[in-house]
Amino acid sequence: MSEIAHIAATLFKRAHHADRFVVGIAGPPGSGKSTLATALHDVLPEGAAAVVPMDGFHFDDIVLEQRGLRARKGAPETFDFAGFEVLLKRLRSAEPDIAIPVFDRSIELSRAAAAVVGSDIKFILVEGNYLLLDEDPWRRLAPLFDFTIFVDAPREELERRLVERWREHGRSDADARHWIDTNDMPNIERVLHARREADLVI
Repeated sequence: MSEIAHIAATLFKRAHHADRFVVGIAGPPGSGKSTLATALHDVLPEGAAAVVPMDGFHFDDIVLEQRGLRARKGAPETFDFAGFEVLLKRLRSAEPDIAIPVFDRSIELSRAAAAVVGSDIKFILVEGNYLLLDEDPWRRLAPLFDFTIFVDAPREELERRLVERWREHGRSDADARHWIDTNDMPNIERVLHARREADLVI
């Protein structure tokens, strides 16, 4: 059995008696959270799972400029935590047709109501950097997850993936390197050094 299939089997077993099961998939930038969430979505029963990215709650660049946070985009304080928390509570309650925002990296903007989660979805796969951050207000998310996964990776591999990511989005090598050193790496260190324990580390 593959690792993905084994994780899916674990989730299926844990969620046996639940109508809704919320899974938090956390990890530093570039660790592979989105890849894992998509892979799990694809091996869980068809129509039973939905992926909910935390990145949909990025503050817009205009808001970040006004707050002096544009150079720290992606840090915990550059997200609409309150909005994200409300969404998770709604997802746990299995309200019908919950609209979720999705961040579009091609335009660096969140698209409101870009996807809808129906009440019949059993597995909610939430992925984001700070789901396990042991800081206020992020620690308030702890009771909203039924199971948590932390995706770990060596710093060198994270840097390599991030350089590749920013190249794909049109940044020069020098610009990508500067952004990683001044923004991504501080965020990585924060995720690694201030996190709660996860149910599973991969």
